Order: sequence, then structure tokens, then C-alpha cells
Amino acid sequence: MLSTASRIAVRPAVSGVQSRNMATLKEVQLRLKSVKNIEKITGSMKMIASTKVAKATRGMEAARAFGLASKALFDNAETKAADDAKVLFVTTSSDRGLCGGIHSSVSKATRRALAEKPDAQIVILGDKPKAQLSRVARANIALSFNQIGKDMPNFDEACSIVDMIETSGVEYDSVDIIYNRFNSAISYEAETLPAYSQDTFKASTNFAAYEIEDDVLANLQQFTFANAVYHALVEGHAAEMCAKRAAMENATKNAGEMIGKLTMFYNRGRQAVITNELIDIITGASAL
Repeated sequence: MLSTASRIAVRPAVSGVQSRNMATLKEVQLRLKSVKNIEKITGSMKMIASTKVAKATRGMEAARAFGLASKALFDNAETKAADDAKVLFVTTSSDRGLCGGIHSSVSKATRRALAEKPDAQIVILGDKPKAQLSRVARANIALSFNQIGKDMPNFDEACSIVDMIETSGVEYDSVDIIYNRFNSAISYEAETLPAYSQDTFKASTNFAAYEIEDDVLANLQQFTFANAVYHALVEGHAAEMCAKRAAMENATKNAGEMIGKLTMFYNRGRQAVITNELIDIITGASAL
């Protein structure tokens, strides 16, 4: 009689533990399935980014010739803006995420530049840096462009951006184009490319050596500006693709580690449930 009462008192407790374990195992199983799906997605995104890296680096090498040629022109002419000149910052990035700190890099560099020139205006290329800079420098933003970074940037896009800046009435004497310089497949850093207005370039120390007429000078100024923007966009795109590949590789690796931990936890929990069921069966059989 005593053994029967003890069995009746013990069995609900064991059943309660078992039901809780089963609910937990079901949640772990769902979590395991979702992490496996995430691993597949990040693995696919890594492969896509890897295929784009080769194309982006080839385009970057060609674009560097444009940007460096414009920079050499200003260096040889010894072009410098006055201390009280109006400065325009052009922050170049893209609209896409899941690429590490690629957008924060240019945003931080822009904030540091604004600390030295608090009255300067900003033109932002890309929605991601716009969202970051709007929180701290909304009043300085003169123009912003989106739909940047969906594909390899081309020179027509750079020309369109420069035309919009020129026709918008933004006044400047010098331009600092802030972009991510591609150092290697795992390294990039924010740097600036210079561009100048027509009057600033005309006031250069060695400007007379070029013998440029006024109508040609206006076209040359816009062309060098577009060259620098194109260089910044393409090199930033290459850095972004490499950063995205690295970010997706790390995400896939972390998902794999989480799958291993969840699988071990699930197996241990399942073994505990089986053990409790065996104990329940053996206890009931021994009481008969």
C-alpha cells in the first residue's frame, strides 16, 4: 500500500519534468533549423561576394588611373585652397548593408573633418552613411544620392552626380572626397581625394604653365571632379565587396559553431528525456 502511494506521488513529478524537457527540445530543434538556414544564406552571400570581388578589383585598377591623373594635375600646378575657402565634403559609400564597418569608416572620417570645418557642407553618396551622418550633422547635408552600390559604378554615374552638384547651387572652393581606400582583401581605410573649383585652380602657382583657355578650363574642372568621384566610387565598391565577403565568411563560421553547440545541447536533452522514461518504466515494473 505504501509503495503504491509513493508511486502515485512520484509519477506526476516525473511527467512534469518530461513535458518541460520535450518543450525545450522542440524549441532547440526549431532554433537549430533556423540557424542552419542562416548558414546556407550567409554561405551563398559569401560565394556571390567572392565572384564580385574579382570584377571589382579589375575595375578599381582602371579607375585609379583616372583619380591619380587628376590628383597629379593639381599637384603639378601646386593648387591649394585659401584658409578661409569654402570646403565641400563628398562622402562616398553605398546603400547596402551586411558589409562590416565599411559605412562607419567614411562616416567617422567625415565627422573628424567636420570638427575642423564645422561650416562645411556635405554631399552624401549612399543611404547608409546618410543615416549615420543625419544624427550628428543634419544641418550640413546639402545633397544626398541613393541607388549607389547596386552594381559596379561607371563614369556616367559620376558625371551625373557632378552635374547635380553643379546645378544645385552648392558653393565651394575645394572639395574633399572621402572614400574607403582598398589596401588588401582584408584591409581598407578612409582617405580623401582633392578637387577644386575653377577659380581655385586658376589661382594655382603653376597654372600659367598649362596655357588653358577659360572655356576649356570649365570643362576640365568638371572632368577632374568627375574623375575623382569615379575613382572614389569604384575603389569604395571594391573595398565593400571584400568586406562583405569577410563578414559573410565570419557569419557562416559563427553559424557553424552555434549549430555544433545546439546539436550537442539537443542530444544531451534528448538523452535525458530517454533516461527519465526508462527510469519511469523500471520504477513502475519494480513496483508490480
